[in-house]
Amino acid sequence: MRGLREDGLVSSADGSVRGTQSFVHTLSECWSRPSWTAFEVLWRWVYGVPALWIVWHVTQRILAETPVDMAALSAMTVTDPLRASQTLAEAMAVFLPPVSRVAMWLVPLLLLVWIVWSSLGRTFVLRRADSGLHARVGTMMALQAIRVVALSAAFLLWFVCLQWAAGTTVTGPLAGGGEPNLVGYFALAIVTTLGLFSLWAIVSWFLSVGPLLAMLRNLGPGASLSAALKLGPLKGKLVEINLVMGIVKIALLVLAMVFSATPLPFESVATAAFLHVWWVIVGLLYFIASDFFHVARAVAYLKLWRAYEPSPNL
Repeated sequence: MRGLREDGLVSSADGSVRGTQSFVHTLSECWSRPSWTAFEVLWRWVYGVPALWIVWHVTQRILAETPVDMAALSAMTVTDPLRASQTLAEAMAVFLPPVSRVAMWLVPLLLLVWIVWSSLGRTFVLRRADSGLHARVGTMMALQAIRVVALSAAFLLWFVCLQWAAGTTVTGPLAGGGEPNLVGYFALAIVTTLGLFSLWAIVSWFLSVGPLLAMLRNLGPGASLSAALKLGPLKGKLVEINLVMGIVKIALLVLAMVFSATPLPFESVATAAFLHVWWVIVGLLYFIASDFFHVARAVAYLKLWRAYEPSPNL
């Protein structure tokens, strides 16, 4: 096994160095090579901007064609939770049929384009970070499709949990003639979201490692996933990095919400136009930071593997 690497990312291959220690060095390296993040942002936004435009266009068409009392929705307040719940339920009952019809064709189309385009973009960025990787675009597409299915299942579980929370705190009390507990609902929603988010970060690491192993070892989809589950002592370090990435994503979301709310105390002097511009800037910074950490995680995986792979001199 290789010991000290020239870049100093892993000082030993005997398991004495934590994965997060190498991750800190990787963050520094990615920061000193902004082109990696720039290409990551580029391929993601080349897909994301048209996709958002399509979703926005379809949403505006649904709003224009669906008879909904927008004045009642705008007048909702938390001081009258019963009326707000009834208004939301009525609006959802009207919106659900047209949204479902559009989602039946739009969601599969966007996912298919994402699988193809993200596989090409991720292959390009990884080969920029490590020119010795094999280009396995077809394998990347298959593994990305598996990841999309797994992530969709996680979202379905999240939706089921939110339905249970709504039934327990809102629709259940309403059916019994009582008051809905909106505070309880949002508390359950937040705890459920954070819990499932952390669980996904812990168990989904092999779905991120599989594509890297496919490019490192020139493997197919099944072989790369099998290899990802048989990494020995390296597995713990990869799980550790993936868990840290989950915490970082939560921190980025919290920071984005804090900065979004920063101008609100000055709303008497801040115009609506300024607030919109401010929120757009905060959103763009959030996505750029998220893309940077996506690159850092992939590079950290690569560095750990290069440090632990058998040396040709042994």
